[in-house]
Amino acid sequence: MKRFLFATLLLAATAGLAQPVPAPPAPGPMETVTVSGTGRAIVTPDRFTFTVGVQTVAATVDDAVSENNRKVAAVIAALKKAGAQDKDIQTSQFTIYPQQDYQQGKLPRILGYQVSNSINVRSEKVGDAGRLLGVAVAAGVNNSSGINFEVSDPARGRDQGLKAAFDDARAKAALLAQAAGRTLGRAISISEGVRHEQPPMPMQRTMAMEARVASADVPVESGTQEVGYMVTVTFELR
Repeated sequence: MKRFLFATLLLAATAGLAQPVPAPPAPGPMETVTVSGTGRAIVTPDRFTFTVGVQTVAATVDDAVSENNRKVAAVIAALKKAGAQDKDIQTSQFTIYPQQDYQQGKLPRILGYQVSNSINVRSEKVGDAGRLLGVAVAAGVNNSSGINFEVSDPARGRDQGLKAAFDDARAKAALLAQAAGRTLGRAISISEGVRHEQPPMPMQRTMAMEARVASADVPVESGTQEVGYMVTVTFELR
C-alpha cells in the first residue's frame, strides 16, 4: 500500500514538472521620435575664377579677327608675366557676329563684324585676384562677366557643420519628448541630408569698349562662404 502511494505521488510530481512553462509576454514595438536638424559652417574661399574678354569691330572678318587675336595675345602675355600659369588660363568663348543695318522693306546690310574672345583665369592665390584683374584690364580687356570665389575642398567645415546639425536634432527631439512626458534615449538611426552651399555673390563688371583703367589692382573682397548641413535622426523614447 505504501509502495503504491509513493508511486502515485511520484507520478503526480513528474506530471506537474512536465507542464509547459508559459512564455514571457512579447515586448511591444519600440517607441521613437524622428527629427531633422540643421547646422552651418563658415569657411573662407581659397580659390578664385574670373572671366575677361576682348571685343573688336572691323569692316571685314579678317581684320576683326586679326585685331582681336593681337589684343587677346597681349592680355594672356601680361597675365603670365604677372604670375598666372598656363594651367590657370583657359579660353571659354570665341564668337563672330555681323554688324547689320536693318531698314524696313530692305534686306539687312552688313556694316562690319564684331569678334569676341573670352578667357577664364583661375588661381588658388586669392590675394592675387585684384592684381590679375588690373593687369588684364590694362593689357586691353574691355569686357568682364564676373569673379567668383570658391572653396576647393568640400570637406572643409564638414565636421563642425554635421555636429551642429546633430545637436540641433537632439535639442528638438528632447523638447518633443518632454512635451509628451517622456525622456529621450539613444539615437537609433542617423542619415545625412543634402549639403547646401551659399557662395559669395560674384562681382559683376561690364566695361565699355573704349574704357581703359590704369595698371592698378581692382579692389575685390573674397568674403566667406556659408555651408549648410542637415541630418535626420531617430531617437528612442523612454
